[in-house]
Amino acid sequence: MKRFATIIEHISTWRLKHLNEREVLLILSFVVGLLSGFAAIILKNLIHHLGRFLTNNFESYSESYQYLAYPGIGILITVLYVRFFVKDDISHGVTKVLESISNKKGLLRAHNMFTSIISSTITIGFGGSVGAEAPVVLTGSSIGSNIARTFHLSYRSMTVLIGCGAAGAIAGIFKAPLAGMLFAIEVLMLDMTMSSLLPLMISASTATSLAFFLMGNAHHFYFQVDKAFNVANIPWYIVLGIFCGIFSFLFTRGNIYVEGRFKKIKNPYVKVGIGAVLLGVMIFLFPSLWGEGYFTIDQILTDNGSNILNNSLFVGFKDDKFILIGMILLIMLVKIVATAATNGAGGSGGIFAPTLFLGGLAGFFISSILNINGNLVPARDFALVGMAGMMAGVMHSPMTAIFLIAEISGGFGLLIPLMITATASYLTITPFEPHSLYHIRLAQKGELITHNKDKAILTLLKLKNVIEKDLKTVRLDSTLGELVRVISQSKRNIFPVIDQDENFCGLVLLDDIRKIMFNKDLYNTVLVKDLMVMPPFTISLDEKMESVMKKFNENGVWNLPVVNNRKYVGLISKSTIFNAYRSELVHFSEE
Repeated sequence: MKRFATIIEHISTWRLKHLNEREVLLILSFVVGLLSGFAAIILKNLIHHLGRFLTNNFESYSESYQYLAYPGIGILITVLYVRFFVKDDISHGVTKVLESISNKKGLLRAHNMFTSIISSTITIGFGGSVGAEAPVVLTGSSIGSNIARTFHLSYRSMTVLIGCGAAGAIAGIFKAPLAGMLFAIEVLMLDMTMSSLLPLMISASTATSLAFFLMGNAHHFYFQVDKAFNVANIPWYIVLGIFCGIFSFLFTRGNIYVEGRFKKIKNPYVKVGIGAVLLGVMIFLFPSLWGEGYFTIDQILTDNGSNILNNSLFVGFKDDKFILIGMILLIMLVKIVATAATNGAGGSGGIFAPTLFLGGLAGFFISSILNINGNLVPARDFALVGMAGMMAGVMHSPMTAIFLIAEISGGFGLLIPLMITATASYLTITPFEPHSLYHIRLAQKGELITHNKDKAILTLLKLKNVIEKDLKTVRLDSTLGELVRVISQSKRNIFPVIDQDENFCGLVLLDDIRKIMFNKDLYNTVLVKDLMVMPPFTISLDEKMESVMKKFNENGVWNLPVVNNRKYVGLISKSTIFNAYRSELVHFSEE
């Protein structure tokens, strides 16, 4: 290991002498694409083989009681693995990547390059109702982050390689290079300059090529467009989009609520117990909730959608259209709880696969209603388009949704319906939920990097780094004479006023006392408390820079005091923020 580190150090030293950062970035984007694609392939196969091993003896037309136990066992093993071996929070992979870009200068721990693969394999392989995509995105992004750190790249180049890891992971797991690249742009909020796009394209195409080489040419879902797009179905695709938008809202709020309830349980083993019982019962009743759910989508796309009731107590009702429609809706609602319970109880997985699962069922649900009295709309097309609709709604990433579904199915003939439904879904949810489930936790804390460069840079600025502490303070009960002595020792024209307990009381501005400061007759009769003014706002230590700038702009002031529990901390000025902004802009923008 020590020898390997020495070799890497020699390579890094050589590159500093012979290659500029842009050239290094392009080379490393290929390496990151190769490694993240390989990680995606490993995870995909591990989950498949573990799940197949556990369910190999299940019969389609009889309930299998192992469904009651397997998911809970998987979550328990995951919790023990994370608690005693990883010793770090590896849940919500995509949110962790976003947080690292926003708060930690793009730094992700080295163990994230493999720990998420192990934990999600256990969780999903044992039936946890979540997806593998978020863990593998965390894996790929961590590979990019650690390679960038090894080669001493700048923050901007590090964020690009993080995006390359995410793009490679998505491209590798789905064989969808365009979707991988768009995921990094839409979800991770990377900028769309050519200096970012080229590395993303290299990583995504490399990972996809590796997936095709190792796993063959088959698409993720078998699908072939039987009929040309029918313009008469446009209204129904809009209806499907609106339905997906509404259900995306339910999924988002439902996940936050259920996981929030689990967070209130302090004992991790009680969490596991409750989650195991909930998940076991739900999967026993509706086995289609097992694991990622891609097998169910395949059944719908091959005109075997009624098989979603196989292995369940309700298998005898699969041929009754009305009961089947009701069951589809019920399974969709239960899936929200199943996904949240898996993660809330301590499992490791993401919302990507559950979103596709719900989208497939949403399309099947709408088409089943429309086709009760005939074959009005193509059910398979609606299922596929519904997947894009749910993705666009839950993830707020319509472009990723459109091209992912087109790529993984070979269904580019459905491009127009995909665009219509994805757009309708996105427009339906955004007035009620402006942030995706990936972004919402960071947005609530004001730490979300966005495509707005000004806001992105403000997010990167930290209040503690721009606080000025070189100002001379004066006491509330000081006289004008004492104030003048303080002024004579200061190079500033603002003087914070504090009381005997060092609580902030106000400000004295040099311009306000200039006319009287040399009148010695007033030195002992005029007090500081008579000269001070109160600023329109104060700044708290935990305040975000966007809020600080809003306070400055609302009143046109140039200086505001920073306080902590009424105690004076320092002063913050617009000019200092602007200087820090310009400095950060150099690192954030194109070189």
